[in-house]
Amino acid sequence: MELAWYAVLGVSFAAYLVLGGFDYGVGLLLAGTRDERDRRAALTAVGPFFLGNEVWLVATVGILFGAFPRLEGELLAGYYPAVVAAVAGVVLVTVAVQLRGRPERLATRARWDRAVIAGSVLAALGWGALLGGLLQGLPLDAAGHVAGIGHLATPFVAATAITLVTLVAVHGAAFLALRMPADQLPERAALVRRLVPAALGAVALATVLGLLSADVRAAVRWPILLPLLLIVLALGAARALSGSRPGWAFVATSGALVAVVLAVGLGRYPAALVSTTDPAATLTVPEAAAAPSTLGLLTWVAAPFVPVLIGFQAMCWWVFRGRIDGKAPVYW
Repeated sequence: MELAWYAVLGVSFAAYLVLGGFDYGVGLLLAGTRDERDRRAALTAVGPFFLGNEVWLVATVGILFGAFPRLEGELLAGYYPAVVAAVAGVVLVTVAVQLRGRPERLATRARWDRAVIAGSVLAALGWGALLGGLLQGLPLDAAGHVAGIGHLATPFVAATAITLVTLVAVHGAAFLALRMPADQLPERAALVRRLVPAALGAVALATVLGLLSADVRAAVRWPILLPLLLIVLALGAARALSGSRPGWAFVATSGALVAVVLAVGLGRYPAALVSTTDPAATLTVPEAAAAPSTLGLLTWVAAPFVPVLIGFQAMCWWVFRGRIDGKAPVYW
C-alpha cells in the first residue's frame, strides 16, 4: 500500500511541476518581453489553466501530510529554506498575475510584472534546490532527525536549482509556441533554440558536480541516466519546433520535468530520505508511511476525487485547446 501511495505522491508532484512549470516559465520569459501587449498576450495564453495547475500542489501537500507524516516532518525540517522560497514564489506569482491588470498606469503594471518574474524565479529555484537536496541526501542523525541547513549550501544543490530554472524557461517557451498565434511560431521556435543551450549547459554543470560529490554518487542509482535523458528531450524539443511541431516540443519539455521527479523517486528507492552521515538512519518509504489502516482509509477517501481532478484538468485543456486569437476577454 505504501508503494502505491509513494507512486501517487510522485505522479502528483510531477503533474504540478509540468503544469505549474509552464506558468513559471512564461513568468520568467516576461523579463525579455518589453511590450505591454505581448506580456498581456503571454499571460492570456496561460490564463485558463493558471489556477487549476496549482491544484496539483495542494494535492501533493495533502498526500504528503496524510500518507507520509514522518517524511513530511523531516523533509520540511531538513529543506525548509528551499520549501519556503518555493512557496513564497508560488504565492507571489499567484497574487501578482491577478493584480497586474487592475491598475490603468503602465508603470504600475510593469511593477507587478516584475513581481511575476521574481516569483517565477523564486519558485523554480526553490523546487530545484529541494529536488537537488533530495538527490544529494541530508545529515540525519541516529534518531532520524536533521539539524541545520548547511547541507543545502553545496555547489550541486545550487546547480540543480539553476538547472530547473532553465528547464522551466524552455518549457514555458514551448507552451507559448503551442498557444500563441500561428504567425509567431518561427519567433517562438527561435526562442526555444536560444534557451536550449543554456539548459544543456546547466544540466552538464549539475552532472559534473554530482559525479564529483561522494554523497550524490552514494545516494543515487544510475547518476548519468537522467542527464542523458534531459539532453535528448531538450534537443528533441528544439528539433520538433524546427519542424513546426509545437505539440511534440511541449511533450518533450514536459517529459524533461517528469524525468527529474522520476530520478528522485526511483533513483533513491527504497529510501525516502538518504542520510549522508549514518546509513542506518536513512528513512525508507515503509518507515515514512502512515499505518496501513490510515493508508486504507485515505484510499477510500481519495478514490472519488482523483477521477474528478483528472477529469477537470482534461476538460480545461479540451475547452481551451488551440491558439489564442486576441478576441477573448482577459482578467489580467
